[in-house]
Amino acid sequence: MTGFGRAKIEMDDYNFHVEVKSLNSKSADISIRLPRRFSDKELEIRNKLSHALDRGKINLSVDFELNHKQVELKSKVNHEVAIAYFQDLRLLAKHTGNVDDSTLFSQALRMQGVVQETQEGEVTEDESKIMMVCVEQAIEECKKFRGDEGKVLHTTLKEYIEHIAALLEKVRVQDPFRLDALRARITVHMQELVANDAFDKNRFEHEMIFYIEKLDISEEKVRLASHLDYFVETMEKEETPGRKLGFISQEIGREINTIGSKANDVVIQKLVVEMKDYLEKIKEQSLNIL
Repeated sequence: MTGFGRAKIEMDDYNFHVEVKSLNSKSADISIRLPRRFSDKELEIRNKLSHALDRGKINLSVDFELNHKQVELKSKVNHEVAIAYFQDLRLLAKHTGNVDDSTLFSQALRMQGVVQETQEGEVTEDESKIMMVCVEQAIEECKKFRGDEGKVLHTTLKEYIEHIAALLEKVRVQDPFRLDALRARITVHMQELVANDAFDKNRFEHEMIFYIEKLDISEEKVRLASHLDYFVETMEKEETPGRKLGFISQEIGREINTIGSKANDVVIQKLVVEMKDYLEKIKEQSLNIL
């Protein structure tokens, strides 16, 4: 979900500059900064961001610059009112004492109605259209950034899955040796038990079946291999597989943990630790997938 997009449109009278930034988030957390004169477009822009980028902590900013030869003033002086105040103050000064003109002029500017705030000009239809075009271009750049990052991420995740699959193959190779060692231990214990007068053969057989089933990891190996294949298949076929990959990762972790707890074998447990390491990397990277 990490992305960045920038767009700029320059016209004769004005310029637009738009930036879009996106970070990981479980939902759409959108923040928009617009010039006050375009505030009525916020809802439309928010909808575009939500539709195009779906999820993420998304920030969009729009800068608007006028290219007028003369800078537009935010306030203006009412010359007629200012002159009238100045003349009245000068006349008053003749009767009350000597006051220099600069002091009278400064006082006249502070009188009510002399300095008037100007209002921003109305937004033209062309300005609104051009701004939305610039916004859309920035969003497309952000989507492209996400797409490029997604290709790299796809390769990385597939490599992690292949590493886990390779470790699973090592588990398959080791499993017969584990079972042989298990059988050898059982045989020794069985010989000791048979020599005991209190030995109950039927009960022993039932307990051995339970014990062997408890340590059997055949089903876990099959399910783990299936989950790994499903992860890659989902990543390649789904348009927005992020949440689904998160669920599959949980299932992969469940099978890996079960293999580790049931195997009762040093070699397999070391392989399980390595699998968990790759799985944590997968979970971390999956947060960046829509």
